[in-house]
Formats: sequence, C-alpha cells, structure tokens
Amino acid sequence: MILSDSRILEEIDKKTILIEPFDRNALGSNSYDVHLGIHLATYEAEVLDAKSHNTIKHFDIPEEGFVLMPDVLYLGVTKEYTETHAHVPFLEGKSSTGRLGIDIHATAGKGDVGFCGNWTLEISVKMPVRVYAGMPIGQLIYFPVEGEILVPYNTKKNAKYSGQPNRPVESMMWKNNF
Repeated sequence: MILSDSRILEEIDKKTILIEPFDRNALGSNSYDVHLGIHLATYEAEVLDAKSHNTIKHFDIPEEGFVLMPDVLYLGVTKEYTETHAHVPFLEGKSSTGRLGIDIHATAGKGDVGFCGNWTLEISVKMPVRVYAGMPIGQLIYFPVEGEILVPYNTKKNAKYSGQPNRPVESMMWKNNF
C-alpha cells in the first residue's frame, strides 16, 4: 500500500514525515516531487575500489545548467531535506526525467524508517543532457510499515548515511568489513 496525497499531508501534520522546503504544488496523487540541488560531484579516480575510500570532487551547477555526459557517474543531491519516522520512503525517477535518458539511482532507491537527510542521487545518462538546479528530478513514495521498528536508521551506530548534508556523499562501502 502506498500513501495517498491526503495521507502524506496527515503524516506531515503528525511530524512522521518532514520535507523541507515543502511545496504543496510538488505533492502528487501518491508521491512528492523532489528537485535537483545545486551541488554535483564526480569521483576523482578512474577506477573505484570497494575497499578504499574513494574521494569525490564537488562542483555547483551554474545558472545556465550543466551537461551530463554518458559513461560518467555523477552524484547529485535533492534540494529537499527529508525525515521519515514511520514509513519506508522510496525514491523513484519521474517519467519526464526518464524520457530524457536520466537515471537518478543505480540501486539505492529505498530509504529506511528513520532516514534523515538530503538524498544522494547516483545519476547516469544515456546521451548528453543539460540539467538545472531546482528541476524536478524524482519522486518520493511512502509505504506503511507492518510491525514495530526496533532500531530506526537514525539511531543505528553503523548508519553510514544518517544526516546526509545538502551535498552529495560518496560511497561508504569501505566502512564495511568484508
């Protein structure tokens, strides 16, 4: 079951969902549109190592936009800061974004109950495409949870992405033991 627009508004009133900034016009029938933040990043190394801390280079999208190129992984960020305390948030692309050949996440579309922060986007494109800060980039949908949450994400000691800032965050895979 997915929350409807009226249920999302109820949960915002109850403070189990927080979206900052909130724009009523971004609320769809059963989703909330999120927008591309001004900050992007790319990895500095040409070959990434899952056991190493791979550093990224941050840059801002200029007013005239920025052309994303195929074969480059861009890390972006949502303009919106979100908190979800009683539902599982899923971030999906918008059909208009997909029709431009833009993928906004490789595998990380699901959040956890207790996620608090801006969403880092794993952006790739099929062909060159110019993007702009503030453009609609995706949509959040919310699923109710069955059962009690014993440890919300924002209280886990090993929560590597809790409290994400309004800048893209690189992979923290290197913090895992394997």
